[in-house]
Amino acid sequence: MPVAIRGNEVGAVVTLRDRTELESVLKELDTVRGLAQALRAQAHEFSNKLHVVGGLIELGRLDEAIRFITETSLVHQELVDLVQQRIADPALAALLLAKAALANERGVELRLASDARLPSQVSDARDLITVVGNLVDNAIDAVSGRTDAWVEVSVHGEAEGVTVRVRDSGPGVDERAVDEIFREGFTTKSGGTHFGLGLALVRQIAQRRGGWVRVANEGGAVFTALIPSAA
Repeated sequence: MPVAIRGNEVGAVVTLRDRTELESVLKELDTVRGLAQALRAQAHEFSNKLHVVGGLIELGRLDEAIRFITETSLVHQELVDLVQQRIADPALAALLLAKAALANERGVELRLASDARLPSQVSDARDLITVVGNLVDNAIDAVSGRTDAWVEVSVHGEAEGVTVRVRDSGPGVDERAVDEIFREGFTTKSGGTHFGLGLALVRQIAQRRGGWVRVANEGGAVFTALIPSAA
């Protein structure tokens, strides 16, 4: 902002703001919002299934009610067992199960890739949760409403850090948008609830940690991010 004395410009005032704290708060809010949304989806999904069981019992179709409960429990338990076997970090494991419920609510199957392995707990899982949560949310949005919709998540932990890969069965990323997709404020989604922050936040976290995030088209979109271990 220019500074003038008696009509003569004598200097300028520059205001500098450290965005580190702001980005940290934004990351925390995004993580909490994602978990809250996923938990609401879990509650809604459970409520729907409870209504089905109650209706079958009222109709006197007890055998079908028992079969529905058994089949539903087996499908859910398979994913729970798989996550527990391969993902040692409890926060990330909980996030994946919550996102699976959210995906199911929108007609999307969330899969854990065969190479997914995180053998030890992450010292500070907040960045990893934010990255995984935003990439999964983005993939679910991309395939929601399509037939045979699925999202596949791979998390692979090594000494140098964690590699996250999220694939989906959607149309892929428009080649014209590849260079813009991680820019804050950029979005291809309609509606007032999308602000183009999720993928931008993923890139900010990856770069701040000395890592990277990339996107490619292999049938659907494939997002890959490297989150180096905290120093």
